[in-house]
Amino acid sequence: MPGTAPTGDRLRAWTDVWDLEYIAAMGQSTPAQPRRIRFEPDDKPPVALTAGMGLQFAILAIAGIVLTPAIVVRAADGSESYLTWAVFAAAVVSGVSTILQAVRLGRIGAGYVLLMGTSGAFIAVCVAALVEGGPGLLATLVVASSLFQFLLAARLSLFRRLVTPVVAGTVLMLIAVTVMPLVFNMVTASPEGSSDWSAPTSSLVTVLVIIGIALKSSGGLRLWAPVIGVVAGSVVAAAFGLYDFDKVAEAPWVGLPDGGWPGFDLSFGSAFWSFLPAFVLVTIIGAVETIGDSVAIQRVSWRQPKAVDYRVVQGAVAADGTGNLLSGLAGTVPNTTYSTSVSITELTGVAARRVGVAIGVFFIVMALLPKFLALVLAIPDAVVAAYITVLIAMLFVVGMRIVAEEAADYRKGLIAGVSFWVGVGFQNNLIFGEYLEGFAGGFLENGMTAGGLTAIALTLFTETTQARRHRLRTDLALSELPRIRQFLDDFAGRHRWGASMSARLDAVAEETLLTLLDADTAGGDVEGRALRVTASKQDGRAVLEFVAAARGENIEDRLAVLDEPTADRPVERDVSLRLLQHYATSVLHQQYHELEIVTVHLNAPPQPSPAGEPAE
Repeated sequence: MPGTAPTGDRLRAWTDVWDLEYIAAMGQSTPAQPRRIRFEPDDKPPVALTAGMGLQFAILAIAGIVLTPAIVVRAADGSESYLTWAVFAAAVVSGVSTILQAVRLGRIGAGYVLLMGTSGAFIAVCVAALVEGGPGLLATLVVASSLFQFLLAARLSLFRRLVTPVVAGTVLMLIAVTVMPLVFNMVTASPEGSSDWSAPTSSLVTVLVIIGIALKSSGGLRLWAPVIGVVAGSVVAAAFGLYDFDKVAEAPWVGLPDGGWPGFDLSFGSAFWSFLPAFVLVTIIGAVETIGDSVAIQRVSWRQPKAVDYRVVQGAVAADGTGNLLSGLAGTVPNTTYSTSVSITELTGVAARRVGVAIGVFFIVMALLPKFLALVLAIPDAVVAAYITVLIAMLFVVGMRIVAEEAADYRKGLIAGVSFWVGVGFQNNLIFGEYLEGFAGGFLENGMTAGGLTAIALTLFTETTQARRHRLRTDLALSELPRIRQFLDDFAGRHRWGASMSARLDAVAEETLLTLLDADTAGGDVEGRALRVTASKQDGRAVLEFVAAARGENIEDRLAVLDEPTADRPVERDVSLRLLQHYATSVLHQQYHELEIVTVHLNAPPQPSPAGEPAE
């Protein structure tokens, strides 16, 4: 690339860096171990396997999709005709939005296998809205609150300092806290009139079969571990008389719901305005869960680890908003991503987006087959709870991994720890339970909501109380390098860093600028691109942030390739990357639709000691 040839100090630094890396590559370095992924998102598994996996996912998720609107409508004493319509609409909307997540239509959708289904976090506020104003008010509130998700998706980069991996990982862990008490009750509670051992035995068989197959098998058998476990548990449950065959026999084969669309309540009275803040807040928390799921699904869907693509996250949130919009238009409860899709993907090793399309199709087909829905809903609670126990346990580990990767910073670790236990306290009604019982429909009684809000609030406090950031607005051009150097020299002087640190800041700025320009030159788009450079001091180290308009290649992925011992000797376009890797403590590259952000952390070099004293 013109103007980037290594000369002088830069050439010597490049040579020194290459010599050290070459020796390491030939000696001790070992490549990262690939994950056990049989089919990545872009792969095309056989049709039979795709259909089988789609059916397996759909069977195991359809009960949750159907039960949530049933719980809401029955708790609010809704009519049977509305219940029938709400369940049908929920299954259809879940199918459409699941397909949308997989195929990624424009900027809507993640392009990964992310199941969409009805959201349990909305149960309390939906029941309150139905009691106060009926299905019309519920539909209007769901549509209005869904618009906030589109805003969040479109400007996710503006919220990046609040909706962080720590927040997302904490919310994922709190999902387990929220769900597991209910699951454990289902595991041990035997129906009236049955043996006390019926539910525990059915649950135990289900868990042992799933875990045994998942731990000891390989290849195709591992893909069917959940289904085999559920079938085995159902057979044992049927022996105890727990499987409801009458419900299946009475259901018709094909049919549409008897009830009709409930319409909207457009009066916008006091009830709408009193419930809207609660719906918006729970919607935002649902979006945080979607962000966590979309980050997690990227981590478990590729054999070789890749940097998180925040354009995928934006697409997932936009598809979630679309699902909520469709739910409101159809007059049913809102939906969200199902975190179990992350667990199933990691358990089965199948991440092909074709499977996501198949799941959505099966959801829609099941909505039209009442007998099939009855067959799934007849599975005893103990068996379903045992299956969910395994998946939620794996989901908790995924969230824990995300938090652990970020918790090296004690502030982030503190935020995660405090938020998690606040969520546990609220979930178990141990914190201000008597005061918050009726507040905003009781949404703070949900541990995921309370813990997520705490994590966001603590993150906001941390951001607003940090040291002042210094900013420079310029153009992404090599001719602007002198201005950037002067800006960083002034920044180093304010913090009384010596010439060595100033030189290191200059070097990092130059290599980052050249790396960004290298991608622009390769793509043929170098005109009219603005750049904002931000410099701050955090924990004694310098943090530089380069914000520019979006483009394609991810710097983190390129750095990962350079670290592999099989990488070729560096070519001209890798010079800046290797020097950046040499100077920087860490490099984070976040890519959004509207812009990209490169964050570089640098440790200050040791200060020279006075004569006669040892260096620090």
